[in-house]
Amino acid sequence: MSEQQSVVIVGAAGGIGSELVRRLAKSGATLTLAGRTKEPLDELASEVGATSVVCDATDPEAVDALFEEAGEITGAVNLAGSLLLKPAHRTSPEEFSDTINASLLTAFNVVRAAAGSLVTARSGGSIVLMSSAVARTGMRHHDAIAAAKGGVEALARASASSYADKGIRVNAVAPGMTETALTSKLLATDTARKASENLHPMGTIAQPEEVASAIAWLLDPVQRVVTGQVLAVDAGLGSLHRR
Repeated sequence: MSEQQSVVIVGAAGGIGSELVRRLAKSGATLTLAGRTKEPLDELASEVGATSVVCDATDPEAVDALFEEAGEITGAVNLAGSLLLKPAHRTSPEEFSDTINASLLTAFNVVRAAAGSLVTARSGGSIVLMSSAVARTGMRHHDAIAAAKGGVEALARASASSYADKGIRVNAVAPGMTETALTSKLLATDTARKASENLHPMGTIAQPEEVASAIAWLLDPVQRVVTGQVLAVDAGLGSLHRR
């Protein structure tokens, strides 16, 4: 990191989030960790000397309160999300709504609150959202999550344009399969893992620290001219032909 940072991380206690927290803490960043479950947040916050806030990021008032508590910030990250693997005709309206809320609504609420804070401070900053390789390449049974993540990418580009003249950068990262608790059932057997690896042109599954590294890079003020981008961290899944 090039200078002292103060970052709000929503979804901080997940696999990618916890790796990002540890990476930023080592650089001396001031961190506010948010999520829906108190115990893992408190444990992680205690480990790195951060502040933890229980927050349902689908609630805009709760997100506003989170950023008010965080005070002056230099960046924000939204890692909230879910994973639903069903074709559209088997997806209930409730499941679709939950999927959209978990990824897209939380992203909008974080952009809204973070941008408001950064505009008020007049100091610029960086907002990083979580997309997925499935937003750019069609994959069966990813109908709802692809719709949600496609919205996240569009949001990142539009918000990057809205706040460019304020020095606020908005980007997204788009992982392929990443080995976290969320995907553990999809990688539970050697056969399942091999099938997932074979979907990726490089034949490998990402580790949380690899995605966290990309997010940290986007947060760094050194990247002051990088905005409106979706950084693929996907072993080629989103842009290359499969092997």
